[in-house]
Amino acid sequence: MAEQIDISRAEPRHAAGLAALFGSNGFGCSCRYWHFQGTNREWLDRCAHEPETNRRESEAALLAGSPEMSGFVAETHAGVLVGWLKVAPAASMAKLYEQRLYKGLPCFGQDRSGVFTIGCLLVREDFRHRGIARALLGGAVEAAPSFGARALEAFPRSDADVADAGLMLGPLRLFQAAGFEIVNDFYPYPVLRRTFAETDRGAAP
Repeated sequence: MAEQIDISRAEPRHAAGLAALFGSNGFGCSCRYWHFQGTNREWLDRCAHEPETNRRESEAALLAGSPEMSGFVAETHAGVLVGWLKVAPAASMAKLYEQRLYKGLPCFGQDRSGVFTIGCLLVREDFRHRGIARALLGGAVEAAPSFGARALEAFPRSDADVADAGLMLGPLRLFQAAGFEIVNDFYPYPVLRRTFAETDRGAAP
């Protein structure tokens, strides 16, 4: 990594930096997809014509300490925010688990308390392929037991040669390198989990 990067939990002070980061990808989503209740057509219309609504909702969730904006950020020493990893309680990510690919899978049949979900991975385009995604995930894995996580679950793509824009939930190899194991292997959308020992965990926030 050419520049020193700091990894920390997302806080209200990061609101402007996150807005700029989300704005840099041109999608207009501001990490709101998993919390949008309309149809896919309505979602695409909102991103195209009302991206400021997503931005406002994202900022409000961050300022309120909502689990919908629970995650980690990567900042340069100059204070520029260049990466985001959503790490939210699984209970706040119901839309993801209701997707046809994942709904009712046996791997989700056990106790779900303390399960957190990797719901988004975004690195600013001009900072990609410098190890920032790896640093973000490493920070999340290291910190997860301290905020009561029993497990982290991830939903990466496992097919090869996927463009960066198609890896918003991360690439498979990133999670495997961080100790995640495949608990449901359906190509190209496996489910991975990293489980923490009881002795590693602190009190939930």
